[in-house]
Amino acid sequence: MKTEPDHPGISQVGQILINVRDVKRATEFYRDVLGLRFLFDIPTAAFFDCGGVRLMLGLPDAPEFDHPASIIYYKVDNIQAGYGLLASRGVRFESAPHVVARLGDHDLWMAFFHDIDNNMLALMSEVLHQ
Repeated sequence: MKTEPDHPGISQVGQILINVRDVKRATEFYRDVLGLRFLFDIPTAAFFDCGGVRLMLGLPDAPEFDHPASIIYYKVDNIQAGYGLLASRGVRFESAPHVVARLGDHDLWMAFFHDIDNNMLALMSEVLHQ
């Protein structure tokens, strides 16, 4: 990608930080419940691979950063199956998967849920019309 004065050359997400209160418990949730691939940890953070994007679970560095993170949308091929599996593992969903937009040849489905630190997350799936 070309870097110009009006374009910094950003081409993809490299890492996303999610604030957590207990790194060990959060690691267990993201690794064992969500099934993300664990990469490594340090005393105040743990790192996972999510389809080439690094996800960092970390303790807030200062009081002003101690709040839930932005919503991360995890793409899944089959949202009903993903929802069923996570619900069976005790994940608390806001609602069942539902269509949020009809986009010509496919529908965009989402299901929102919370992690153990009350961060809002979502499953998303683009379902082709048959």
